[in-house]
Amino acid sequence: MHVISSIEDAKSLEGVEVGLSDWVIIDQNRIDQFAEATGDYQWIHVDTERAAAEMPGGKTIAHGYLTLALIPVLTVNFVEIENLARAINFGVNKVRFYTPVQAGDRVRARATVLQARRRAGALLLTSETRIEVENERKPACVAETLGMYFFGE
Repeated sequence: MHVISSIEDAKSLEGVEVGLSDWVIIDQNRIDQFAEATGDYQWIHVDTERAAAEMPGGKTIAHGYLTLALIPVLTVNFVEIENLARAINFGVNKVRFYTPVQAGDRVRARATVLQARRRAGALLLTSETRIEVENERKPACVAETLGMYFFGE
């Protein structure tokens, strides 16, 4: 884990890969729960019988936004901000989905700090996170994320 106690510490991590998570299984239950939470019941995600007959590989695939939503939990242990008052998800600059995540696949996150800047009295950290699928050449998702970290007094 990388420790950041100032904006200067964060700047020293620009261009550095800051973490690689453990593998996490994306099972049908997780996909179904995401469908329930978002109301996205497209058959390619939730109809296992139809997927067995019609989908390449015969399995349902996870929602792209489920893959994207895993980034915070998969990267939580990559960087520790000392004296953190609060952290805010500031958004994403770019997201691409390259490889589908099939039910039962294992994924992990790999993140690199792209830029660290001061903004509104906080640290604005821009990172690239790649969600990798075990045994796949291309990542499932590559996202450029922005987080704002406010230091305590």
